[in-house]
Amino acid sequence: MKTKLRSLALAGAAAVALLTTAASAQEFRYAFQADAQSLDPHGLNETFTLGFLGNVYEGLTTYDADMNLVPALATKWEVVDPTTWRFELRKGVKFQEGQDFTADDVIFTWKRATSKESGQKARASLIKDIRKIDDYTIEITTPGPVPTLARELAWLYIMDKEWSTEHNATEAATPAQAGRENAYATTHANGTGPFIVVSREPDVKTVLKRNPNYWGNPRTNVQKVIFTPISQAATRVAALLSGQIDLAYPVPVQDWKRINAAPGVTALTGPEARTIFLGLDQWRDELTNSSVKGKNPFKDVRVRAAFAHAIDLNAIRDKIMRGASWPSGLMWAPQVNGYNPKMNTPYKYDPELSKKLLAEAGYPDGFTVGMDCPNNRYVNDEKICQAVASMLAKVGIKVDLLAQPKSKFFAKVLASGGYDTPFYLLGWTPGSMDVHNVLSNLIVCRDKERNRGKYNIGGYCNKRVDELTDLIAAETDPAKRQAYIDEATAILQKEYGYIPLHQQPLSWGVSERVSVAQRADNVMDLRNVVVKE
Repeated sequence: MKTKLRSLALAGAAAVALLTTAASAQEFRYAFQADAQSLDPHGLNETFTLGFLGNVYEGLTTYDADMNLVPALATKWEVVDPTTWRFELRKGVKFQEGQDFTADDVIFTWKRATSKESGQKARASLIKDIRKIDDYTIEITTPGPVPTLARELAWLYIMDKEWSTEHNATEAATPAQAGRENAYATTHANGTGPFIVVSREPDVKTVLKRNPNYWGNPRTNVQKVIFTPISQAATRVAALLSGQIDLAYPVPVQDWKRINAAPGVTALTGPEARTIFLGLDQWRDELTNSSVKGKNPFKDVRVRAAFAHAIDLNAIRDKIMRGASWPSGLMWAPQVNGYNPKMNTPYKYDPELSKKLLAEAGYPDGFTVGMDCPNNRYVNDEKICQAVASMLAKVGIKVDLLAQPKSKFFAKVLASGGYDTPFYLLGWTPGSMDVHNVLSNLIVCRDKERNRGKYNIGGYCNKRVDELTDLIAAETDPAKRQAYIDEATAILQKEYGYIPLHQQPLSWGVSERVSVAQRADNVMDLRNVVVKE
């Protein structure tokens, strides 16, 4: 029956009171489960934050609605030799405060992205040097062949050198540094993109307006955007059903039928190129937040295997994800270049084997361990962690679960927080849509000098995997490259370096008054939003 649930709408009324009840023409209102973490495009390598900022800032390249790589601030590029790329830059582009875009801004941006607090060091380290040929031509040299460079540059957003210098923002600042003297860019923005930040109240509301001087001609007719983070799923759905917002994501998979049955809205779904996985601390000599003292049980492959075999991926799919996830044995999704379906064998659910392995490792009665989990970042993230904790309890592992908003979660578990977690849940979509991005960010040994492994929170490290990652980065023969990927995969799987869970679904609720493009990376690209008049 096509009726709106009044009780649900009332339950969310207080949280969305700031939203108007009716949208004006060419106004688009949407909600995500959390806020963008910062306006600094180099402060954090997190898909939602970068996706949001991609409406204000731009890279040399970008992705269209179908995830095809297309020109942005560069009009074309060519590989001069295996380690040299030439880019021709777009002329006549101005930053939103009126400054001209030139080669100097590209060079400045690259250097800024290598600064101490940058979350974009891995991308910036793909570049050895940038040489300015003239104001609109540059040559980029790389330490070795980097076939995916143009794809990675889609996420390295260009900042204006003059503006950044004027506001003492020449180095990247983390979200936690917002409000400090050198962190102006965390709360202010000046990009070349199609939308301008009008006002921002972190965790409350951000208002954007159309950039009247934008160089491009995007499909959108939207003139004003109101973005509101709404943490509670029921409240997001209530706001959608009551017409207070035009789009909500993610919406609970169990609400798809109800949304489709309601008038004026529909559920927009599909597979996302994001893998949700579990990581374990394999680098500390003593495990933190654990009943085990004086050593780290996760350094023993038998313990890691015990955890992997205690988790029922099919039960998570059926009960938590309502059938809308794809259990995985790989750390990258089928949409990612380098994916081999023959290697995609999830760890077998076998709790008796888990108990046996724990006993062999010296933990016949199990042990207690802390677990960190976001509760507003991924689809059903906290529920997944609760299910994992329940499953581990059946083999003697008591999990002390800490689920908190992603701002606190990331501040704790990432490098800025000292990788402060013994056991955690995370998700990853490679910006380049290539397996090398996953390897170089999550799986190689942490290496500050080479800016690699920054998001390898658990400290997994295998020198052969590092060697293979370098080979994968440089190899242009597809068959040889895939052989290297498969070898690295086999090592990682044998060592239980990570525990992949699944690829999560794209799960949006959309009003019929707008049309949108649902990208496989779950990015809301406002260029593709059209308000029906």
